[in-house]
Amino acid sequence: MLLAAGLGTRLRPLTSTMPKALVPVAGRPLLYHVIQRLQTAGFQRIVVNIHHFGQQIIDYLKSNHNFGMDIRISDERDLLLETGGALKHAAHLFEPEYPILIHNVDILSNVDLQKMWQQATPRTSVLLVSDRQTKRYLLFDEQRKLAGWTNVETGDVKSPYEHFDPQQCQRLAFDGIHLFSPALFPLMESWPEKFSIIDFYLQACARFPILAWEQEGLQMMDVGKTDTLAEAEQFLATLS
Repeated sequence: MLLAAGLGTRLRPLTSTMPKALVPVAGRPLLYHVIQRLQTAGFQRIVVNIHHFGQQIIDYLKSNHNFGMDIRISDERDLLLETGGALKHAAHLFEPEYPILIHNVDILSNVDLQKMWQQATPRTSVLLVSDRQTKRYLLFDEQRKLAGWTNVETGDVKSPYEHFDPQQCQRLAFDGIHLFSPALFPLMESWPEKFSIIDFYLQACARFPILAWEQEGLQMMDVGKTDTLAEAEQFLATLS
């Protein structure tokens, strides 16, 4: 699933006339670059959620004949559902026996998506993480299972466990790519229409294993601001 529904506020004024997914990097939209990575890795079906200037995404995919893939649209034009709500809304578009790779459309990386896919099991979700500096960290126990979250700037801590001690956990930063087990969908039924996938994982981790996965030599860039676009073009060149 490609998360492409965001407003792209940090990329204004470009996103005043187009969706973030169609902002060009090296002459091609972000959406193109991520689809090519997925196609090269062997993925055949992609679900793309849309909201902001969503028709432009539909038209772009149609004009490129869906790049020869089975591409399905999850329409959120009536309400932007956030990362968790987007997945719940699109659940009917996936095959129930396969894990779902979820990828933000504004992330460029050298992640080995085939290798990451191999980490999945029917009841295990997997989060791409890295040991980098940030304000917000996911907290993993000695078995590399998700156990909590913290904001080191505010001191806030979240966990489903009583007497949780964040000092006993490894702090790792979430990198916006993850494998979702369809076994978790029933737990979403009680959740509202709009919610964060991280908030969901922080409850679900008490019942299902949600594991950290790191890639050695990871190179990643979040194309989130207009002043990063030139840098993103140089970054792409290093990946090819």
